[in-house]
Amino acid sequence: MIIGCQTKPDKLIESIEKINILWLVAEDLGPYIPPFGDSTIKTPHMSRLAAEGVRYNNVFSVSGVCSPSRAALATGMYPSSIGAHHMRTLYQTPQAKQMGIINYEVVLPAEVKMVSEVLRENGYYTSNNAKEDYQFFPSKMAWDESSIYAHWRNRPADKPFYAMFSFMVTHESSIWNPVGKVHDLDTFPPPRAMKNWWKRFENKFFPLVDEDLPVVIPPYLPETDLVIQDIRRMYSNISRMDQHVGNILTQLEEDGLLENTIIVWFTDHGGPLPRQKRLLYDAGLQVPMIVRYPDKWRAGEMDDRLISFVDFAPTLLSMASIKPPKYMQGAAFEGEFKASKERKFIHAAADRFDETYDMIRAVRDKRFKYLKNFQPQKPYYLSLAYRENMVSMQELLRLNAIDSLNEKQALWFRKTKPDEELFDTHNDPYELNNLADDLQFSERLSQLRMECETWMHKISDMGHIPEQELINTFWPNKIQPLTANPVLNVENGKLQITCQTEGASIGYKRLQDLKDGIGWQIYKTPIDIDKEAPILVIAHRIGFAPSDTLKWN
Repeated sequence: MIIGCQTKPDKLIESIEKINILWLVAEDLGPYIPPFGDSTIKTPHMSRLAAEGVRYNNVFSVSGVCSPSRAALATGMYPSSIGAHHMRTLYQTPQAKQMGIINYEVVLPAEVKMVSEVLRENGYYTSNNAKEDYQFFPSKMAWDESSIYAHWRNRPADKPFYAMFSFMVTHESSIWNPVGKVHDLDTFPPPRAMKNWWKRFENKFFPLVDEDLPVVIPPYLPETDLVIQDIRRMYSNISRMDQHVGNILTQLEEDGLLENTIIVWFTDHGGPLPRQKRLLYDAGLQVPMIVRYPDKWRAGEMDDRLISFVDFAPTLLSMASIKPPKYMQGAAFEGEFKASKERKFIHAAADRFDETYDMIRAVRDKRFKYLKNFQPQKPYYLSLAYRENMVSMQELLRLNAIDSLNEKQALWFRKTKPDEELFDTHNDPYELNNLADDLQFSERLSQLRMECETWMHKISDMGHIPEQELINTFWPNKIQPLTANPVLNVENGKLQITCQTEGASIGYKRLQDLKDGIGWQIYKTPIDIDKEAPILVIAHRIGFAPSDTLKWN
């Protein structure tokens, strides 16, 4: 194994005036591809990317689901430190609504911005195609464009870009509802001129790549035909995702941008199957990541440093030679502002998932995983309507009801939990054997327990705050606060704009921007005015409702 963390990628980046950065994000997927040792199917485009790039094999999400994970990716902060730890806040399920939980947005601390907005402030064109879902609606100034049509090709020619593409085809729901989706068009992403693009996948069922594909069944799932079919579907979806990655790489090469672009491919958390997604075992947290640097720098290396999702935002800025803001809780693992010390632990949290609450915290070093169960009186498995759409989950429940699961498969259905759990992930990769009561590991247990307590205190973990109380903290009396309207003044022929709401960003558009489909431009200094052309102005603090759109004429 080659460990490449001793060299600094900023030495390579220095030769490029402004580096482009491309994020390719697959949904709900663990390291189930050949570059990470799983040869069940072929992924030619991912394998090419790995051969030309660096494989990072100790990368972990902060949660086993997408919304809290994306909050961390967007801000560089732990979800439980900003109140974004419940899944989810923006769109409650009917069952959650029956519990009295409203749709709400997390209000970020005043100094916190989405990392894409920080990049825009530093001259980058940023585009998102197209998933958001951060536990808050993005600032109006977060992206130049966020839509199914968003693409680096829409940027002004002189601007470097940060572009993000999400591949929905590997999502959990694509196993139990394997029909085409917006993110699964053959012409991904669709050209803006394509009309009625949704009709191309309406009611279209995607067949399995191989109906007889041999697959490995993890020991916590029963080896039945229904479970095998779900796992085959997962691999079939991976194959389609690989095709989309190939499409994007081809477009990058067509534009002559491959060798001045850093390509980062990763997944938003671990796998989609039962006892993977939502849980804090490695199957729910560990993600594969490949980074291809210009000119195939460090090609073929494997990097085994511990990396957390809170490290992604500061690393993104560091790769762009932008100093990460101090509020970010992660540390850059590459780029000009790369941290001098390696991470010793990763941390993760689980709280409410749709209609069920169960507070758990996790700490992991390179070998051992510690879980703290704050509600041990609750069973491991909590009924979740969304998850129970999956046939393999229904099969687990059916077999459990007739007492037909083996010892390993039945572990998930225990009626209570211990206060603490400890797993040796090297010798027990599926985390089935709890070592917390084994005196041989008492010192390691004590160390990780202390790390968990220290981390929770350091980030002011909000997990113990009842959610209804948390909502009222963000939205007093459950009413969303409103960003104050901007104040416009003209001095010396320039338009000056202020906003009384602390932490609000200010944006503006000229008439030509509306015609060209350009998003809100970030206001930083007074604007030159043209008496013939009106200027639109808006202010927005994340978690607040945006201000009115004002028109200066």
